[in-house]
Amino acid sequence: MTSTRLTVRDLEGFPMDDGNRYELIDGVLYVTTQPSLEHQIVSRRYTFALESWSPEAGETIPAPGVIFAEDQAVAPDVVWVSRERLRGLVGPDHKLHAAPDLVIEVLSPGRENERRDREIKLSLYGSQGVREYWITDWVAGRVEVYRREAGVLRLEATLLEGDVLESPLLPGFACPLASLFAGLPLEGDAVQP
Repeated sequence: MTSTRLTVRDLEGFPMDDGNRYELIDGVLYVTTQPSLEHQIVSRRYTFALESWSPEAGETIPAPGVIFAEDQAVAPDVVWVSRERLRGLVGPDHKLHAAPDLVIEVLSPGRENERRDREIKLSLYGSQGVREYWITDWVAGRVEVYRREAGVLRLEATLLEGDVLESPLLPGFACPLASLFAGLPLEGDAVQP
């Protein structure tokens, strides 16, 4: 993290192939390394579950660029956008420039990573109009579901591995959490909760 206030233009000079992910929130630069295999597997499983549910209802997009403002540019793990809203969100740079309907973040280990997803991004997504935000902790086998209520994202439910993830935003969608977390962590991994 840096104390210099940056914009999206500043990010254009950053290397794109150095294995890092760069995000701006309120002009503050957040740099993370590429996520673990388990993180990516859970993200892929979400993508598959959403695409299998109703491909004609909207688009499931893994790791898109979302630019809310010149100093607000993030790359959520997975987003879903309804078909009727999608065209209006895409800018000339072929990135999203407004709130997706659903944002999913899969936690990476580490206090700073967790704080960014649970506090900073929760606040950002809430202020930008995201309708639902799912924070997924694959190590603990838990999903926190935040839903928009009175203009704010509020914790609606904390689901555990034996639960089924459903949403009024996605009528008929049902994803058993066990299917997201099956076989994790991978053999030989030393994961600290």
